[in-house]
Amino acid sequence: MIVKQTAAIGGGVIGGAWAARFVLNGLDCKIFDPHPDAQRIVGEVMDNATRAFDLLTDAPKPTPGLLTFVDSIEEAVEDADLIQESVPERLELKQKVHMQIDTAAPESALVGSSTSGLLPTDIQAKMMAPDRMFVAHPYNPVYLLPLVEIVGGAQTSTETIDRAHGAYTQIGMKPITIRKEIDAFVGDRLLEAVWREALWLIKDNVCTTEELDNIMRYSFGMRWAQMGLFETYRIAGGEAGMRHFIEQFGPTLSMPWTKLMNVPELDDALIDKIASQSDAQSGMHSIRELEQIRDENLVGFMQVLANSRGGEGWGAGKLLKDYEMRLKAKVANDG
Repeated sequence: MIVKQTAAIGGGVIGGAWAARFVLNGLDCKIFDPHPDAQRIVGEVMDNATRAFDLLTDAPKPTPGLLTFVDSIEEAVEDADLIQESVPERLELKQKVHMQIDTAAPESALVGSSTSGLLPTDIQAKMMAPDRMFVAHPYNPVYLLPLVEIVGGAQTSTETIDRAHGAYTQIGMKPITIRKEIDAFVGDRLLEAVWREALWLIKDNVCTTEELDNIMRYSFGMRWAQMGLFETYRIAGGEAGMRHFIEQFGPTLSMPWTKLMNVPELDDALIDKIASQSDAQSGMHSIRELEQIRDENLVGFMQVLANSRGGEGWGAGKLLKDYEMRLKAKVANDG
């Protein structure tokens, strides 16, 4: 399946970034969002995305697609090959939106939801054609980070999952199908575990938000960025590998190091504490400035990874190299 026309339902942080990835990869996108500031917000996201995309690669880029704001869901999806829903995380709202999409979209359209944790079986429950609906959960910023978790519901067809892989690969992403439908999927489960522990560390005055962030970004955060968890720990096991690592450090799992089964109450005192520390840490920058700093750093990481192993590439860098090769091949074939 070759995607040409896309639709974005919802134009917030995630929906706007989806639209940017579509457009920057040469796909036309119709976007619907009733928010009165939607065009301004999406325009700012587009500006940052265009800036980051220009920094990311010197490969010949596609002619940007056309971004069109429309007045209804029906108008957005009427001729779409790929539809990305990114409305707020309320099941009833998502069900209503998907019913509207269902009645107006072409039969062949793929219908993905950006939900961070709602089950696709629940979202598709009231659709007439639930077999084409699935979760496509991205990571912010969607226009740079390539991973998308693909999760099928009880009524999602195998053909839909296969077609979804092709569609997201077309726009430079790394689709991974989650083998079982579970709440919050895989990535958000890991993030939730770290978030819970971080809240306790701040509440118990073990560290500040800035100190905690520094501990992550000056150490294991960089390891995770290029090898993930298990490959990193394989190295930590030395020449004996993963088996030795588990034998050596496995017993620590029985020690009361974490509070993962408890959640600190997010009362006013803790919220004020976290917010004030965050203001002290980052309040000198606007959100748009922080996004630009983040994007430049992510581009740098991916370019370094692209040049790893003598230019063969590694991880997200290898994905970038493959994407650049496709861009260059397209120009050569068109010429």
